[in-house]
Amino acid sequence: MEYKDYYRILGVDRGADAKEIKRAYRRLARQYHPDVNPGDSRAEEQFKEINEAYEVLSDPEKRRKYDQFGAAWQDWQRRGGRPDDFDWSRWNAPGGQRVHVRTVTAEDLQDLFGGSSPFSDFFSQLFGGFHQQKRPRRGQDLEQEVEISLDEAYHGTTRLLQKDGRRLQVKIPPGAATGTRVRMAGEGVPGAAGGPAGDLYLRVRVTPDARFERQGDDLSTTVTVDLYTAVLGGKVQVETPSGPVMLTIPPTTQNGQVFRLRGKGMPRLRHPEQHGDLYARVEVRLPTHLTPRERALYEELRQLAKEER
Repeated sequence: MEYKDYYRILGVDRGADAKEIKRAYRRLARQYHPDVNPGDSRAEEQFKEINEAYEVLSDPEKRRKYDQFGAAWQDWQRRGGRPDDFDWSRWNAPGGQRVHVRTVTAEDLQDLFGGSSPFSDFFSQLFGGFHQQKRPRRGQDLEQEVEISLDEAYHGTTRLLQKDGRRLQVKIPPGAATGTRVRMAGEGVPGAAGGPAGDLYLRVRVTPDARFERQGDDLSTTVTVDLYTAVLGGKVQVETPSGPVMLTIPPTTQNGQVFRLRGKGMPRLRHPEQHGDLYARVEVRLPTHLTPRERALYEELRQLAKEER
């Protein structure tokens, strides 16, 4: 029978502590998981070996027995003994002993690999067979993307979904942003052996809006101001998600100057009574055509500015 070097399988030293073993297991399990490597039989076998190694090395009692067995096995080989002649009688586990895989259950592994045993003959000889018992298992969560506009994100909205012949109305709260997940409890994959169903998550994506740029709960926009208002002051209309407001432009406002409109940004998720701010950046629009009279006045202003310097 082939000897399994569980330390080599996980890529850790024999003196590795529990944290090192767990860290190595998680890294390798993610790398070789069948969902990541569909149809790759070699990855499947490695995934089974990784889980078997972790089952032994993460359990202090199993690890102690495995280390004792390994020393005896190596001594037997050093003395020239053949593996087939090794005396397993003192190592055989009592019949019917249960083995529970901590991170991936035996049932999970059987589902992944078509009902075959998730443990090698070496493991079964040393620790006994696993006790197959269907335990209630929670169903898998599902995720689906849903698009909404910025106005819908501001006011909140609903979406209708069809699932198993049923119509589900989902409320998307005010303040939702790209990446926000809305949970529908129990609408995922049904559980096994009486276990609860998983959940359905709607992952929100807010489509771009030509009027505003969003950063968290704050918005920014561009406000076009004519030259005369920028120089002399006045009022301009600014669009906000809740409707237009008037912004006072002080005299000699510079191009690119930013004004903060407090509380005119997006509502805060889960606290819709609170809002971010809206930042209005001034873009001064210069005249594109001058009448002779206007040109003469601008020339007069330029001459006046030179004299006052």
